[in-house]
Amino acid sequence: MDNCKVFVLIIIVIFCLLPVSFACGKNLGSIGKTYPIVEPDLVEEIKASIDFEKLAKVMAEHRQSYQAKDIHALSTAKRDRTFFVDMTYTLDHDIVNENGEIMYPRGLTWNPLDYVSLPDGLVVINSEDEKQVEWFLKSSYHKNHQMKLLISAGFAAPLMKQLDRPVFYLTKTIADRLQLAASPCVISQKGKKMMVQEIKIDE
Repeated sequence: MDNCKVFVLIIIVIFCLLPVSFACGKNLGSIGKTYPIVEPDLVEEIKASIDFEKLAKVMAEHRQSYQAKDIHALSTAKRDRTFFVDMTYTLDHDIVNENGEIMYPRGLTWNPLDYVSLPDGLVVINSEDEKQVEWFLKSSYHKNHQMKLLISAGFAAPLMKQLDRPVFYLTKTIADRLQLAASPCVISQKGKKMMVQEIKIDE
């Protein structure tokens, strides 16, 4: 509830601080006497009521502890294994336009790799497993920021700081589509299929 109050206050402050230069009007002059405003400035009152140091700390803690709700866990690779995934997809329903006309019929099959490519690939690790993190640091993928790093467990923020590179979460949708079962693994395109390489880390 406290965080909610703080958020509302922030929204109010931002709204109050928005530039008003976009507003246009005509100066109608003054009618009668004018007097100085003696009421406290609303924005200053709001700003004074917010503990910005505490707010910054709360936001930093939130970033550190954020984890995608649909993160998908993988088991640890017990052996080296390579397999190929056919990305061909078959529609299970008709796709119609706004007039109800069928554009793509049920049963239509196509391979996305006929139209797009994934030249750089993906690497998936369990960031809670120190051996997998160490393996990634020692691999050639560490310096290759074109390779997308996904994690199947743990938190992205501290790992991003440690590795100095973007980190993404592995979702169930991605794992199911690529038939991922164990980590660490490397995914790359080979022709019209995706190649998945599970890597066993030596003890």
